[in-house]
Amino acid sequence: MPTPHLSPTPLTWLYVPGDRPERVAKALTSGADVVIVDLEDSVAPDRKEYARAATADLLSDVPPTPVHVRLNALGSPLSQADLHALAPCPGLSGLRLPKVTDSAEIRHIANNTPATPLYALIESALGVEHAHHIATAHPCLAGIALGEVDLGADLGVRGEEGLTWARSRIVVAARSAGLPAPAQSVHPDITDLEGLAASCARGRVLGFFGRAALHPRQLPVIERMYLPTPDEVEEAEQTLKAAATEEGALMLPDGRFIDAAVVAAARRTLEVARRDV
Repeated sequence: MPTPHLSPTPLTWLYVPGDRPERVAKALTSGADVVIVDLEDSVAPDRKEYARAATADLLSDVPPTPVHVRLNALGSPLSQADLHALAPCPGLSGLRLPKVTDSAEIRHIANNTPATPLYALIESALGVEHAHHIATAHPCLAGIALGEVDLGADLGVRGEEGLTWARSRIVVAARSAGLPAPAQSVHPDITDLEGLAASCARGRVLGFFGRAALHPRQLPVIERMYLPTPDEVEEAEQTLKAAATEEGALMLPDGRFIDAAVVAAARRTLEVARRDV
């Protein structure tokens, strides 16, 4: 499978409606690591064909920023038309599959688009229950993520506290399948940057990495909250320096115990910190 056209450590994934090409053009220069052109929820039924055609035109060449496309409902005539129009496009970096509940859905898409990285969006209680099976469905699957608005409605919960278990479940499913840590779902209030920062802090503690956004103003907050702090960078450098002198588990002068897993985490920290260097 070809290597996805992504930076090594994407932090920001910006959604934009597929029927608004002028907004897509702005998104491509927003600084987001990945732009997600949405053909599903943000496009009215009478605009679906226009959105698909506009997206195919955009992806007829390779854009300056990696572009993913969120398809319409899987198994529907709309999603079949999306795949037929977009799968051959040279500028397509990935497909976002909405409301995945079963691994068979992943395999069906993968068999029809074998050269395209796939990303499963889990947006229901059934999807959460099947998370590990979904995460291990096919080698073309490059990542999984939650769709928290629909999941919250399905579970009947309000507020982030009601989603804590589902969030942890997705993180564990991704990592146990050898996939990257998932990005957090969108923060729906684009004016609430303080709330976004607090939510990112909670997501980082749970093991998420980066976040999807609905507006460019959210991108700097996500980057600030997910990039390592100077103290974290210093700690990672000390860990690698100590590991270079001794093999196996060891105790640092400050009392911290480190082993191979801790060393690997330190390397990831420095990779993220140096992503723009």
